[in-house]
Amino acid sequence: MAKTGVIYGINGPIVHIKGDVGFEMHEMVYVGKDNLVGEVIGLASDDTIIEVYEETTGMKPGEIVTGTGAPVSVTLAPGILNNIFDGIERPLSEIAKEGGAYIGRGVNVDSLDTQKLWETHMTVKAGDRLYPGSIIAEVPETPAITHKVMLPPDLEGYVIDVAADGRYTINDTILTLQLLDGTEKKLSMTQKWPIRVPRPTAKRYPASVPLITGQRIMDTMFPLAKGGTAAIPGGFGTGKTMSQHQIAKWSDADVIIYIGCGERGNEMTQVLEEFSELIDPKSGNPLMDRTTLIANTSNMPVAAREASLYSGLTLAEYYRDMGYDVAIMADSTSRWAEALRELSGRLEEMPAEEGFPAYLASRLSAFYERAGMMQNLNGTEGSVTIIGAVSPQGGDFSEPVTQNTKRFVRCFWGLDKSLAYARHYPAIQWLTSYSEYLTDLAPWYNDHVNPKFVDYRNRLMYLLNQEAA
Repeated sequence: MAKTGVIYGINGPIVHIKGDVGFEMHEMVYVGKDNLVGEVIGLASDDTIIEVYEETTGMKPGEIVTGTGAPVSVTLAPGILNNIFDGIERPLSEIAKEGGAYIGRGVNVDSLDTQKLWETHMTVKAGDRLYPGSIIAEVPETPAITHKVMLPPDLEGYVIDVAADGRYTINDTILTLQLLDGTEKKLSMTQKWPIRVPRPTAKRYPASVPLITGQRIMDTMFPLAKGGTAAIPGGFGTGKTMSQHQIAKWSDADVIIYIGCGERGNEMTQVLEEFSELIDPKSGNPLMDRTTLIANTSNMPVAAREASLYSGLTLAEYYRDMGYDVAIMADSTSRWAEALRELSGRLEEMPAEEGFPAYLASRLSAFYERAGMMQNLNGTEGSVTIIGAVSPQGGDFSEPVTQNTKRFVRCFWGLDKSLAYARHYPAIQWLTSYSEYLTDLAPWYNDHVNPKFVDYRNRLMYLLNQEAA
């Protein structure tokens, strides 16, 4: 029997329930008569606080909140690539079929297509011992990427029965596992994972291989490592979004997760149209075959903006677990921080600098620290590289989001307004930008480019500094 509570207070996207009705922290709930998606963010003996990811206009006290008993999670299975989702992994194409161009309230659609049949090749047989993360099947998800169906990280046991190679939906049973306690469990291609919990890995590697962005100033002067973190701060019109588009198009990452967080809708439209037409130079396939878009644009509910970054990050970790190099474009972390600030204000928390919550720094660090080059549980190696755009108001790099971001990233590509207005793109200001990965990557440059590459780069920087003096 699902637990329920009664609304007694509403403040924008924040809903209060009187008393403790048995919900858990970060539990997903359905709010009101329209079944709006929400998340429990505060528990006290006399008050339960819920963050609603949809517009609360028209809701009133007395309506019922129903718990699901599970945290806010994303669905992980074939069908993620070449798709566009909102901030809580609802496919916009399916929403459009139900309600037209604008997202209605209480829309309930499956995250992934449950009817499509996928050509499935099983990689295990009866009697095999499986460990957490073991690859049990391979599915050609797109012409560019083979989807590797994995055992969930919390399961281990022996294979009792395996489906024959063939065509299956993501919910069909393809394997029966006998767990170590003797119980049997039927498994499909689908698994769920909480967006706020990092997926487990066996080992983290230090930075040693560059992410080739395809942009000469970045790759030569301020390189980024695979599994690294970078920030692109800049004022309005300096080219943050276009720089991320270029990296998404030309970098040597296997999979791109592009998160449009609080940005203009026409920018996401441009990504969709351009990426559909462009051909990936590595594989000759359309660029969208290795790309997933998360769209939570400026006209969508603010609360879901905060969740969209974690949704995209969890999808990235899932493909990393298959052994792929994944690059996340977060555009922009400033809009995400503004969502934190608005929600913090609604919760009547004590504001810190410029009204941002006191926990802004810890939230930023928790986001960027999920990047890394990892050895996965199944023995493969993969990476998640995070490239976050920062939109400081008035181009002021001394504001809190830029300053706190600089603490947690090792690569800083600062964009300059005067260069951008002179049509000098990418408008990276070479005197304020830096990369701390240069020494880590020096051995790779010695082996793959030129033993004197780093010396030449340092001489180039010396000349640029002299010229500016």
